[in-house]
Amino acid sequence: MITFRLDAIKEIEVPAGKTEMLKYEKIPVRVFASSRAGSKMVAAHIAEAIRVKAEAGEHCVLGLPTGSTPVEVYDELVRLHREEGLSFRNVITFNVDEYYPMNPGKLQSYVRFMREHLLDEVDLLRENIHIPDATLPLEEIPGFCRRYEEDIKKAGGIDIQLLGVGRTGHIGFNEPGTDRHSRTHLVSLDYVTIADSASDFFGEDNVPRKAITMGVGTLLDAREVILLAWGEGKAGIIRETVEEPVTENVPASFLQEHPHATVILDEASAAELTRFKNPWLVGDCEWDDELVRKGVIWLCEKQNKPILKLTNRDYNENHMGDLIAKRGGAYDINIEVFNQIQHAITGWPGGKPDADDSNRPERAVPYPKRVVVFSPHPDDDVISMGGTLTRLVDQGHEVHVAYQTSGNIAVFDDDVIRFVRFVTDFAGDFLPGEGYPLSFYQKVLDFFDKKHPGQVDIPEVQKVKTLIRKEEARAACRFVGVPEDHIHFLDMPFYETGRVKKSPLTEADFRIVQDLLEEVKPHQIFAAGDLSDPHGTHRVCLDAILQVLDRVKGQSWMQDCYVWLYRGAWQEWNIYETDMLVPLSPDEVVKKRKAIFKHQSQKDQALFPGTDQREFWQRAEERNHQTAVLLDKLGLAEYQAVEAFVRYKVTEGSL
Repeated sequence: MITFRLDAIKEIEVPAGKTEMLKYEKIPVRVFASSRAGSKMVAAHIAEAIRVKAEAGEHCVLGLPTGSTPVEVYDELVRLHREEGLSFRNVITFNVDEYYPMNPGKLQSYVRFMREHLLDEVDLLRENIHIPDATLPLEEIPGFCRRYEEDIKKAGGIDIQLLGVGRTGHIGFNEPGTDRHSRTHLVSLDYVTIADSASDFFGEDNVPRKAITMGVGTLLDAREVILLAWGEGKAGIIRETVEEPVTENVPASFLQEHPHATVILDEASAAELTRFKNPWLVGDCEWDDELVRKGVIWLCEKQNKPILKLTNRDYNENHMGDLIAKRGGAYDINIEVFNQIQHAITGWPGGKPDADDSNRPERAVPYPKRVVVFSPHPDDDVISMGGTLTRLVDQGHEVHVAYQTSGNIAVFDDDVIRFVRFVTDFAGDFLPGEGYPLSFYQKVLDFFDKKHPGQVDIPEVQKVKTLIRKEEARAACRFVGVPEDHIHFLDMPFYETGRVKKSPLTEADFRIVQDLLEEVKPHQIFAAGDLSDPHGTHRVCLDAILQVLDRVKGQSWMQDCYVWLYRGAWQEWNIYETDMLVPLSPDEVVKKRKAIFKHQSQKDQALFPGTDQREFWQRAEERNHQTAVLLDKLGLAEYQAVEAFVRYKVTEGSL
């Protein structure tokens, strides 16, 4: 189960006497309710090691990674330095890797990353900082790598090696196939790694194809290794790392051979571990309703049977006999689960007026409802819930769509030139004597002529890209019937940096969201509950909404408001998690597709597609169709496509 708890700071410990739950795990794993909680624990552990070494008059040698994974650890270390006096004067650092070639002043440089997140914020001595030099000529790299290894030895070896893990299983930039005994070296990057890095470089073509990295052997020489992973996108590779045999195809799996390695996870990244995904395989379970649904659906897929055909023998032969013992025979369990899923299916996502709603996911009254659909980017609404959005409008509800960010970094430069050229020609034909459009066009052309990969756009270009995406969003809303005065562009300030890395949320962001909700006073809120967004914007947008909901939960209108979470373009809810399933007819699927097509700047090829090269409409249709196929296999009605939602209970702060 995925939770969204604002105060999620606790470790999820294995219950006393339940050590059998760990039998599949070959590396010690600690799971926390949030990345923040795990990061605070790791930072505290590092701080203690620094203090102990300082008291003994010794250096503490740290191996440090980059990327989004360790940022909260670095933030906490900086806080400990500023507020609790933690000194780094006895610390020596060795960074794990760096792209090659790379100017240290560039936005994507790991030198710059480390300076911004840690090195310039604490009292670390400059001579104690070591980061691979990616400015050297190619022929000098082997010699540099040998010296890097020698410097580590001279420092006495690494005390604590912090690591993240890539979706290919790479640690550092040690891609699949790397030898277990490799030392610091120059590597060629795997395609998946390049695709994952594309957003930082404003496109795959701009990502360096090589990197300098500590070798697997170098990393394993550390006296202690801590591997961090956050989010559902890492869940699959974490299972391979922790539970599968050691293989060079998953370099992170070599940590199984380290005597003092620990894996630190949040709930989402731990979701594929057996004790979380299939706990009945490792011991007795606390069978709540959701786990029963999860187990029954798993059993259906394993036995290739619909729910109502499962037998006691199916349960008993697949480690689910205790469920039979605790909840009754197969017949009763099957009926219960079938009805739970059936009752989640509705063609009336805003509630059906003048109908018995006792077995429906939404209330019949009030009708019509005021609805706010939050969309992190200008196209997430139609991509993720376009069919439901159309249904809400067609069924007479007052639907508002709120676009949380401009999405302006995801527009190709060529589109800017095309639109500015149009405005210039239009002005020349119909507004003679106006000099501004032509001078504006020339300024844009001059900028693009000198622009280098990854450079932040000038404000004029950012504005044009924003306008392109806004007009596409308006076109999609018009197509599905949302009135112009119900379209809200929030332009949340955290996003407007001109680059992939965003600013932290501030009161200004919260105020914008809160003002809209207090103005509309909705009966329904739809928001993106997508933790798999590879660029992080969905996570931040959701966090802003949840914090505002926590603020306003005592207001009278919130007592009659349901909050529904949809998924973005990367992943769908599991059937066992869902509280509402909205079926779409073939015609509605086509209409949804046409609404997505209105976002022409994202058509054919998006600037940041991730590793999935399909267009967004293709991803959405396949995802919705597969949900329908699964319902059919479970023995429910056969639909063309289905959009799925999970209800967020504001008063409880969780799903």
